[in-house]
Amino acid sequence: MAGIKALVGLSFSGAIGLTFLLLGCALEQYGVYWPLFVLIFYILSPIPTFISRRVSDDTESSNACRELAYFLTTGIVVSSFGLPIVLARKNAIQWGACGLVMTGNAVIFLTILGFFIVFGGGDDFSWEQW
Repeated sequence: MAGIKALVGLSFSGAIGLTFLLLGCALEQYGVYWPLFVLIFYILSPIPTFISRRVSDDTESSNACRELAYFLTTGIVVSSFGLPIVLARKNAIQWGACGLVMTGNAVIFLTILGFFIVFGGGDDFSWEQW
């Protein structure tokens, strides 16, 4: 039952993060949908970690595959925070929209981290079964 509660909590926090992202785009004073390109980063960010956990067998020690996956994931996350700042500096979006998008980024990436913490173990209730 604890796994279901965690899944519901992660779903709720993901919905909150996407709400911040959509508010940064769809509010009348902002009205520009360029920040939705961070959705690409949301999709790309867990892929290196999925691949490295599938390829490597040991979970205790560090290896080159896992370190490369962490490096690529960090680059993707930093890029998702950098895109709204670049758009705001070039006046493509307003700074208020940038703040809402960055708040949504933080919530979504914490949700993705929570997913890996809750479902990342090798126990009977993990994402590897899916």
